[in-house]
Amino acid sequence: MVVFAVSALGIIPTAALMGRATEELAARSGPGIGGLLNVTFGNAPELIIALFALEKGLQEVVKASIVGSIIGNILLVMGAAMLAGGLGRKKQVFSRTGAAIQSSMLMLAAAALVMPAIFELVEGKGLPRPGAEAVHYGGTVEHLSLAVAIVLIITYGLGLVFSLKTHRDIFNPEYEDEDSWGWSTRTSVIALAIAGVLVGVMSEVLVGSITEASKSVGLSEFFIGVIVVAIVGNAAEHWVAVLVAMKNKMDLAVNIAIGSSGQVALFVAPILVIASFFIGPYPLALVFNGFELGGILLAIMIANYVTNDGESTWFEGVQLLAVYVVFGLAFYFA
Repeated sequence: MVVFAVSALGIIPTAALMGRATEELAARSGPGIGGLLNVTFGNAPELIIALFALEKGLQEVVKASIVGSIIGNILLVMGAAMLAGGLGRKKQVFSRTGAAIQSSMLMLAAAALVMPAIFELVEGKGLPRPGAEAVHYGGTVEHLSLAVAIVLIITYGLGLVFSLKTHRDIFNPEYEDEDSWGWSTRTSVIALAIAGVLVGVMSEVLVGSITEASKSVGLSEFFIGVIVVAIVGNAAEHWVAVLVAMKNKMDLAVNIAIGSSGQVALFVAPILVIASFFIGPYPLALVFNGFELGGILLAIMIANYVTNDGESTWFEGVQLLAVYVVFGLAFYFA
């Protein structure tokens, strides 16, 4: 319990450092690049944790953490950002076009991530149960998952070219007050890298302590993966998105929330699939259980609907958080 408390408290100042560095980068290069760097370093802890879990053969826990990150960033992070930023304000605005583009990328990811499960449901042994630790599906669906992973990574790369080069102006609106401390780009990147490493180390310690504690309180490994690991692994994004939303920088907050979900679906998950062919007992097949499939599809549909008008209020934040609580309850009883 002491290890858990210390590591959890240790994440807070490092996440705050990551938030400061992200704001400095956004002030110099715009919220598009600032948000991208934040989600990249913010997702590093989760990727490291998932690689360790893959090596131990905890395939279903890895898939649960992937799904947990996707729905957590859409519902928990964006919900908390909209709630915190909307308090005391009539509404907040952000780029409708930029949010729509990122949401459409999530829809592509949902279609790709669902297809291996549909294939296994029709042609194979069916979907895994939420309580399963690992299921070996065989060569066909594993190779299908690898092909899907390659398509997703290529799409992610082209998406970076679109958002950072050919249509950079859409994702980098100007703010009247950037609230900069005057950090250079080099200083900001170094601070972001240091914070990312520290968050990664402490997240691994925290997850290890949670796993041990869960045995005494009776939490399932599915719940740990989809809720606990996802929240811990994305602590930095949670903090930063709320922080910038409170400063009325909703473009950056939305970029972090939806962008992080997109990066998990289009980059982190495919990297884990490819890595599983080299580490662990057998390759990772993108065959999610019914709760995970429902969570992905519903969360992405909600993201499209909420960001469609380019405006947000505190009550929309409450609604997103309420949906996340409902998901959490379903995952707990699964």
